[in-house]
Amino acid sequence: MKYISDMTQLEAIYGAPVPTSISKVADHLTPEYLAWIMASRFCVLSTVGPEGTDGTPRGDDGPVVAVKDARTLLMPDWAGNNRIDSLRNILRDPRCSLMFMVAGSNNIVRVNGQARISADEALRGQFSRKGMLPRTVLVINIDEVYFQCAKAIFRAGLWNVSEKPDVPSAGDFIKAMTKGAEGGSAYDATYDERAKTQLWERDY
Repeated sequence: MKYISDMTQLEAIYGAPVPTSISKVADHLTPEYLAWIMASRFCVLSTVGPEGTDGTPRGDDGPVVAVKDARTLLMPDWAGNNRIDSLRNILRDPRCSLMFMVAGSNNIVRVNGQARISADEALRGQFSRKGMLPRTVLVINIDEVYFQCAKAIFRAGLWNVSEKPDVPSAGDFIKAMTKGAEGGSAYDATYDERAKTQLWERDY
């Protein structure tokens, strides 16, 4: 198999960028991009570090980030599995990307920027929910923000789902990786209740 290793060859295959793919890019939150991000309850945070790349889902029951100003986003880091892969990466390489999604919409908004980690008590306190605080907050400085056209979601039919997918469960993954020592149906049966103890929202 042959691989492309020359930029000129790559650009010859694809040609010039579509003009709107350039003109849609802003270096700050315009009113339209701000409105989109405030409607987004879910995003994917991507980082890079010495060990490689990391992509992690982030979600909330309202906006997944807060806005400090037109060039700065704030992302609370709620309780998780303590791997902190993304945070380890950011400490050593602040570059990050965010992909915001809004359920039912076929567009996506992307942010590229630089992140820092803060455990400042006052900053964490801005996100207090029912006595619970995020452990840290990511302060993300925006380099560029733009929307991604709908083709990928159109192709995937992402929101056209009427049945529960028949895919392995979290318990199945763990059972396979531990050769049956952990996981399985018991893990799946109790996960929802266990997860609730780590979520700030207690009203289910």
